[in-house]
Amino acid sequence: MKILGLDLGSKTLGIASSDLSQTVASMVKTITFPENQFKRAINELKSLIDFSVYEKIVLGLPKNMDGSLGKQAEDTLVFKKMLENHFHLEVVMWDERLTSKMANSMMITADLSRKKRKQKVDYVAATIILQSYLDSRK
Repeated sequence: MKILGLDLGSKTLGIASSDLSQTVASMVKTITFPENQFKRAINELKSLIDFSVYEKIVLGLPKNMDGSLGKQAEDTLVFKKMLENHFHLEVVMWDERLTSKMANSMMITADLSRKKRKQKVDYVAATIILQSYLDSRK
């Protein structure tokens, strides 16, 4: 079975998926929704993903650099409960500090325009989150 990786923002949800062997994470897409309307994000995710092929979800937890939890992290924990209630899958929280910065750096190296980087940063970050989770299990 596969593992789903998610990077939640206040208006976007980056999505990545593992392969069946749970070795490689691949980018899927970004869902855009009105600010903090997480129910809309859940509904779009539900229509996009066949959850019968997933065994769990890895959700990025945006900790502050000192390890404390801020407003975005609190919103992410609320979203975690929503995911568990809607999809009945285990949701693993994964430290996502600096993943957006890493995603942007990778895309700059690939010479993507600022506009394209802005469009892709969320699902690239979701892919980094999921890949780091997959790598940690080896």
